[in-house]
Amino acid sequence: MTWSIVARDPETGHLGVAVASRFFAVGSAVPYLRGGVGAVATQAFVSPLYGVDGLAMLGE
Repeated sequence: MTWSIVARDPETGHLGVAVASRFFAVGSAVPYLRGGVGAVATQAFVSPLYGVDGLAMLGE
């Protein structure tokens, strides 16, 4: 099971992503951030393109 959270500080606009899982090195596959665009947290057993595509859609 994987738990993810995305948060935004309303005062600064800073974004953060955190993930916890039993899967090894999941932190390299789940969080996606792009300054001035947004943050996406996918899950452990999904396509890595979900994060890339998610940020592209947020950027549009």
